[in-house]
Amino acid sequence: MNWQGKRVTVAGLGVSGIPAARVLHALGAVVTVVNDTDDERARAQAAELEKLGVTVRLGDGATLPEATELIVTAPGWQPGKPLFTAAAAAGVEIWGDVELAWRLRGPGAPPWLAVTGTNGKTTTVRMLASILTAAGLRTAAVGNIGVSLLDAVTGEETYDVLAVELSSYQLHWAPSLRAHSAAVLNLAPDHLDWHGSMEAYAADKGRVYEGNTVACVYNAADPATEDLVRAADVEEGCRAIGFTLGTPGASQLGVVDGILVDRAFVENRREQAQELAQVSDVNPPAPHNIANALAAAALARAYGVEPAAVRDGLRAFHPDPHRIERVAEIGGVTYIDDSKATNTHAAEASLAAYDPIVWIAGGLAKGASFDELVTGAAKRLRGVVLIGADRALIREALARHAPEVPVVDLDRTDTGAMSAAVREAGRLARPGDTVLMAPACASMDMFVNYNKRGEAFADAVHALDEHA
Repeated sequence: MNWQGKRVTVAGLGVSGIPAARVLHALGAVVTVVNDTDDERARAQAAELEKLGVTVRLGDGATLPEATELIVTAPGWQPGKPLFTAAAAAGVEIWGDVELAWRLRGPGAPPWLAVTGTNGKTTTVRMLASILTAAGLRTAAVGNIGVSLLDAVTGEETYDVLAVELSSYQLHWAPSLRAHSAAVLNLAPDHLDWHGSMEAYAADKGRVYEGNTVACVYNAADPATEDLVRAADVEEGCRAIGFTLGTPGASQLGVVDGILVDRAFVENRREQAQELAQVSDVNPPAPHNIANALAAAALARAYGVEPAAVRDGLRAFHPDPHRIERVAEIGGVTYIDDSKATNTHAAEASLAAYDPIVWIAGGLAKGASFDELVTGAAKRLRGVVLIGADRALIREALARHAPEVPVVDLDRTDTGAMSAAVREAGRLARPGDTVLMAPACASMDMFVNYNKRGEAFADAVHALDEHA
């Protein structure tokens, strides 16, 4: 595309909008950035862009700038916004930053190995990047993890292959994306206020399979992910590859006697299995994290990585903070920070990894129901400590499905509530138990983000240890 003089509107400042505006301006486009808010942070960001010659319009993200030929949107902007309604009426295309990055790839651009799903995306992509690095490949973990795909595509550094995390928002705005291989890790209700329905959410996730050339990786324990593979329009010869925590069938990766094995990328997949790694090579070896490792291994194997690199990459991988992170052991009780478990699906996976548990939960429920989560975890619970704005929803589910479990309901939403929660959890716990902070809720009622919530938990645990 000839960008010289093309009038492009960038919707939204921030992690994706600012790089998009800079790249488009450098290509010769006439760029206008529109942003809903007009606060101190937005004004500072606008000033930096205006120095380059970019026009920035703050406090009005609804009006389509005159003569706009293309909109590049931040992924979080909902499809029903007035700006997009006006664009549709004017016949103006809407791309996300991922779509822009895909279109800007040059000759010989590295292929993308893409990962999406309700939970586990970041961990899986980082595992994949670690495996690819162990194989001697130049790679980076990019996308929905803070590293701009635009920077990766237009920067000076060269790559052999990219490990790409994609959210449902990003996939919605990326119609022409065609990955080498892709994985949908799982599907559970999330962001339904943005997508409008579970069907629309799943359909946007399924876009990651469109045009795959080598492998569509799905979760054998989650039939909805396989359904998305069946519905996808892929290149001739592209294969469906499953992963399972059980014994794998042909064209699957799975686990046999504590060993991660591959029956998909072997010469005789009907009769052969290739050892990839030990379960103990996965850090931490919780069931859902083993599933992440299998998905990462499947994508790496689809790219031709040798088995030894899978093992070495998994051994070298260290998870990001606040993802089933062991904080301390005090008096025989282990304290685990899984603040990243911001929805019921993530909390379910976390709760399945430990027994018995004193569970710290609560926050903003985002419309979630907790009956199924509590029913599945009831037999593992020693006790529960509830915090946050929507804790009553969890308390009511516990009363229905686990009435014998002791519950401490902390009627407070200040940040100091975490210290009280940890103290109460420590009082309920016995040696051999795990105190698990897996809130199943968003954090914004009490904390800026899940990172700050996890830090508050860790600080409270360390304070408890000092006074033990």
